[in-house]
This record gives sequence, structure tokens and C-alpha cells, in this order.
Amino acid sequence: MSDFLLTQVINHGAPIFALILFVAALGAPLPASLLVIAVGAFSQQGILKWYEAALLGLIGVVLGDVLSFSIGYFAKDWLDARFGHSRNWKSARDAFDSRAGLAIYLTRFLITALAVPTNLIAGGSGIQFRRFLTYDVLGELTWIVLYGGLGYWFGTQWEVVSDFISNFGGFLLGVVLLGGGLWLGIRQLRKRNLSEDSI
Repeated sequence: MSDFLLTQVINHGAPIFALILFVAALGAPLPASLLVIAVGAFSQQGILKWYEAALLGLIGVVLGDVLSFSIGYFAKDWLDARFGHSRNWKSARDAFDSRAGLAIYLTRFLITALAVPTNLIAGGSGIQFRRFLTYDVLGELTWIVLYGGLGYWFGTQWEVVSDFISNFGGFLLGVVLLGGGLWLGIRQLRKRNLSEDSI
């Protein structure tokens, strides 16, 4: 799959790159980060113009993020009807809202596996679209400049960089999931202790 996509980018240029990032932003399991690094290397080799690839890639990925945010937004009423009476649901929405900007920004380039769920949650939680878009554009711009810059800098060694980033991203996702699990476990223990104390 990766070789096929890379060949399409080489043959058809930045518009195909933007289309792939758009589809990946909707949740398709495509190697988007690998492509951004590779496009940086291709730009260094003169195969693509870096400014054209960066601009079209940014437009493509942001449009995909906006569409997945919209899906969450239009599901908001259904979610409220189903879970709105729950204190836990309100608490989760408030907790997300207070950290939404950081969550959106970091999941664009650091913990990319959580980007689409974050978009859906952001849309469903009712945060302002303008706020979402600001952090989304900043995060995706960081992603394209950072990863594309690494590909440009390392040139023909871009695959080594891609492997390292993939492994590091997997490690970070594991840390986040472990931390979230521990936090939920501690929270449940505290609730249980409080209910036992009140008996």
C-alpha cells in the first residue's frame, strides 16, 4: 500500500498527496505520516515543489478534519438525548472542553492515532468550530513542517526517520492509554472508598 501511494504521489504530484491526507483524516488506515516525510524527501530531490505540497497537503488534511468534526457535531443531539442525563457524560464533556485545545493540537502530530476520535469528540462536545479550526490548523501545520522538514533534511534516509517516528508514536500512544487506564482505575477506587465511607 505504501509503495503504491508513494508512486502515485511521484507520478501525480501534490494534488494526490492532498487527497490522500484528506482521506486519512477521515479515518482511513493510510500511512499519512510516512507520506509527509517522504514528500519532504521528494521535495529535497526536486521531484515536488515543497511549498505546493505543503500548502495543498495542509488544505487536504484540514478539510478531512473539518468533515470528521462535522460528523461529531451532527451526532451531538443524539448523544445528548442518549447520555445527556448522565453526570459522567457531563463531567467528561467539561473535562474535554477544558483541555480541548491541547488535545486537538497534540493529536495532529504527536499522538496521531487519536486524531479522528478527538475530532469526533470535539464536534460532539459542542466546542466552537472556530476554536477547533484554530488548534487544528496549528497542529497540522506543525505536523507538515516538522515531519516534512525531517524528510527534507534527511533526504534519501527518510525511511529510517519514518520508522523511528512510527515506533515513537506507538510508544506515546501506549503511554497515553496506560495513563488513562490508571487514571480511570484510581478514580473508580476513590468513588468506591467514598461510597463505603458513607455507609
